[in-house]
This record gives sequence, C-alpha cells and structure tokens, in this order.
Amino acid sequence: MTDGQVLEIVGDAFFVALQVAGPILGAALLIGVAVSILQTITQVQEMTLSFVPKLVGAALIVLVGGNWMIRIVTGWVTGLWATIPGL
Repeated sequence: MTDGQVLEIVGDAFFVALQVAGPILGAALLIGVAVSILQTITQVQEMTLSFVPKLVGAALIVLVGGNWMIRIVTGWVTGLWATIPGL
C-alpha cells in the first residue's frame, strides 16, 4: 500500500463525512443563526431556546435524508472492501 493510496482513501473518507454531516451541520447553523437573531431582537437569552430547535432540525434532516446518508456510507465502505484485495 503506497502513500498515494492511503491519501486517496483518507480523502474519500473526508468527502463522505462531509456529504453525510454537511446537511445536518448546515441546518443546525441556519437554525442557530435564526434563533440568535430572534433572541437578540427580543432580548430573551435562554440557552434551551437555541438548543431545542437545532436538535429538532437535525432530527428532521436525519429522518428525511437518513436513507440517502446510509446509501452514501455503505457505497463507500463496499467500494473500500472491494479494493482491499488489490492493495
């Protein structure tokens, strides 16, 4: 196994992680910004007010896109296992 092969596998792993975690983190970011703006406008500084909507948003993203996320990860792992004999 060469250094190039290791770097390719690690790069693919990071790309798959970005694809799977990106929508969840993006939704949490957008919800967090919206809640922060709302808290600034109303001057209500409650910690749970920012946590609960982010949790609900992340759960909705996982419910809606979970099947797609599992297919992405299993496809990458299947491809990785298929390349092991050639390494």
